[in-house]
Amino acid sequence: MSSKTRLIVISISAPVIVFAIVGGLLGRVMAREDTYQHLKIFDDVVSLITSNYVEEVNVDKVMRGAMHGLADGLDPDSAYLSPDEVKQLEAGAPLPAGEVGLDLTRQYYLRVVAARDNSPAAKAGLRTGDYVRAINETPTREMSVWEGARALRGAPGSKVALTIIRGNAADPHVVELTREVPPVAEVSGRIAAPGVGYVRVAAVGPKVADQTKTVIAELARGGAAKLIVDVRRTSGGALDNGVALARLFLRAGTLAMREAKGGQREIIGAAPGDGAVTLPTIVLIDTGTSGAAELFASALNGNQRADLVGERTIGRAGVQKLIKLPDGSGLWLTTLRYLTPEGSPLHEKGLDPTVAVDEPDVEFGQPAPTTDAVLDKALERFAEKKAA
Repeated sequence: MSSKTRLIVISISAPVIVFAIVGGLLGRVMAREDTYQHLKIFDDVVSLITSNYVEEVNVDKVMRGAMHGLADGLDPDSAYLSPDEVKQLEAGAPLPAGEVGLDLTRQYYLRVVAARDNSPAAKAGLRTGDYVRAINETPTREMSVWEGARALRGAPGSKVALTIIRGNAADPHVVELTREVPPVAEVSGRIAAPGVGYVRVAAVGPKVADQTKTVIAELARGGAAKLIVDVRRTSGGALDNGVALARLFLRAGTLAMREAKGGQREIIGAAPGDGAVTLPTIVLIDTGTSGAAELFASALNGNQRADLVGERTIGRAGVQKLIKLPDGSGLWLTTLRYLTPEGSPLHEKGLDPTVAVDEPDVEFGQPAPTTDAVLDKALERFAEKKAA
């Protein structure tokens, strides 16, 4: 190995080693022999690239790719942030008010977790599972969820173009969306059947518990003796908001657990004054049910307070924090995850429904079905319980 190549290898390997030991989070892993073997292989790969690649190697680009790859191997919400991105995060400046109503995860490209009700994305027909191949012609292949979420934001009235793949990768669709300020109201309700109130929780914001309580009171005055709470395609929001929503329905018991590195757990239990809503309840879920909405569904189901009807949820219940690196870059790293009331993993695992009902597939550009098989099954479930 030439002295120049050795210098390049050292310059790249050193930050990777720092990455591995930063904050002590991976210190014990470094002690394992197989980890040293991986670092040796990394050293060999860099050496081979710099010595044999047909063009002059851009070391900075190779380094960024390696760091992104290390973070991508953890979970979709963890990311490597450039020095400029770290400065943005530390500045704490609010994001532009305009958005399109999409929540994203990562699976090769960025992928849609959910499109908020009546948002520009929902009106354009975007659905859970759609791949976002590009944002304003910038490919998302190397874009983190953190970057993608910020690329979607902008001034209200401004436009953003998304290249969407659904089903056939050879048939992408370019969709232009106009950003808007999301509505304040997140909860709505109606009578779905005699004696059954339907509560739609479209987002889990800081006022969701109060809004839900008000809507349920109105439904009860209208004759509702049972409730169906719909958190399908409900994603985003602070995880604590999901716990606050669960407190409405649970008078006692464990709502969730928080687990940190090393298995240290904190139990989140019901408190005096919780459990104001006592009506029999069923919760509707799907693969777009994420984060705070998952915590809500998990709390009710884990305490036998509600059946879950629909599809398995995505499993997104982690808390991220910034860990800075010496060169000013950083890791946006999941350092805490939530568990179900029974202590089972929720993050990256998801929830299984009590009664499984698949949502129908819809071709791009085709209207959504006029019937709702998941809601119908929930109504049927209430009828079965009454008959029993």
